[in-house]
Amino acid sequence: MQSTLQFGRFNFPWRGQGARARVMGILNVTPDSFSDGGNYQSLEFAISHAEEMVEAGVDIIDVGGESTRPGSPPVSLEDELRRVMPVLYAVRDMGPAISVDTYKPQVMREAIIAGVDMINDINGFRAPGAIEAVRDSDCALCIMHMQSDPQHMQLAPSYTDVVAEVIAFLRERIDAMLAAGIDPRRICIDPGLGFGKTVEHNYTLLKSTSRLIAELNMPLLAGLSRKSMVGAVTGKPVEQRMAGSVGGALAAVAQGALIVRVHDVAETVDALKVWNAAQ
Repeated sequence: MQSTLQFGRFNFPWRGQGARARVMGILNVTPDSFSDGGNYQSLEFAISHAEEMVEAGVDIIDVGGESTRPGSPPVSLEDELRRVMPVLYAVRDMGPAISVDTYKPQVMREAIIAGVDMINDINGFRAPGAIEAVRDSDCALCIMHMQSDPQHMQLAPSYTDVVAEVIAFLRERIDAMLAAGIDPRRICIDPGLGFGKTVEHNYTLLKSTSRLIAELNMPLLAGLSRKSMVGAVTGKPVEQRMAGSVGGALAAVAQGALIVRVHDVAETVDALKVWNAAQ
């Protein structure tokens, strides 16, 4: 039974001895991210923020050069490479694992050359050439579910059974990657909270974290930091959703999530330390 996620230069146990949740810190190098857009655009500021996350105890730094907030327009390949690649080269030797958040095969290829440890694809490696771009690397590969696309995903999300449909999608993508010869130990799954889901869909999926892991037999990444599902429950604007986001991260970890993708690294790391001590 698979028990370790191969993560480039790292191996992350997710069952049995040594298993613990990992904190993935978000490093957006975009002008329009929904939460911290523009804050870390320059290389100097991006490096500074990465160093802050390292000091706070981050396990993985996830670099993204294209906003995927609801309604966001696509970014050209050239612009994404220009934003992402200098940052990847600058942070790859800081100590934590490095992930790149992209759905473009050429960005995947360039990131692999730069030495990243994970490709985090909101499109589930469906773009032509995406699987081929990552097949022969040793990167971890995160398959995310998204209904529609960022421009349209929140217009009218609809499911008959959101959990069953997300599981079916993820299973199909896992099968496609296995058929291409990709080692299952490199694969993890992400239900795509906030990506083509209502608040009710999101919480149904969050409450079904353990079912997703059990039925797909894959480690799971949960990303709900500062999203509207947190705001809907707390009534807080984006910049005041830290406490709610940490609570959501702990809810996912309690059901077996291996990775929580967060903006508030220090607070999440501390919360997990206390949570782990209480187990």
